[in-house]
Amino acid sequence: MKIPLTKMGLPQVAVFPGMLLAVMVLIGFAWHKDIILNAKVVLVIEVVLLIVLVWVLAFFRVFERTIPEGTDILLSPADGKISDIEIVDEPEVGGKAIRIGIFLNIFNVHVNRVPCAVRVEKITYKEGEFKDARDPECARVNERNDVLMTRLDEPKDKLVVRQISGAIARRIVCVAKVGDEFASGDRFGMIKFGSRTELYLPWRENAKVEVEIGDNVKAGLTVFVRYE
Repeated sequence: MKIPLTKMGLPQVAVFPGMLLAVMVLIGFAWHKDIILNAKVVLVIEVVLLIVLVWVLAFFRVFERTIPEGTDILLSPADGKISDIEIVDEPEVGGKAIRIGIFLNIFNVHVNRVPCAVRVEKITYKEGEFKDARDPECARVNERNDVLMTRLDEPKDKLVVRQISGAIARRIVCVAKVGDEFASGDRFGMIKFGSRTELYLPWRENAKVEVEIGDNVKAGLTVFVRYE
């Protein structure tokens, strides 16, 4: 059976499971050669390593999704839980903006998707700290990658999807390049091992936010905003 793993997880998706399997084999060999005599200890260690192996593989999982149709909606750029919805100033999208923050725990799918059909205008990477991604303030001080996009449909607003590292996440992946065009819900990157993703869009009276703080959302499936 084919395991749905994202290529954006390389090299960790290959190296980490390989290392775990090697350790499991070595422990089994040590027990077989009577280097480790306690069978219960061996069993506990092997079970723990197996759980970690399954988790590592699950972390890099990715699924094909049926993307909702419509040019009047913005979809979630990440799986996770809505942590904050605020009105902020974001010059990249023209000033007054709606910010929707998503916290991704270590069990969420960590692949990022574009919220609608877009063209990539600019990508800005910034080094920073690795504070807890549940804190909205981490967007200011943590390592991050801002992807500035322009909607291909009306209203042709500029949007920013911000990928933010957390206390555990230390690898931001972005395969998008300036000038690339994506269909709604296409995958463009991921953040490895726990993180935060934010969507910024210009504030409009006809832009109705369809999610609330505490909602669990799915990238490319959950409608974030509907233009009325």
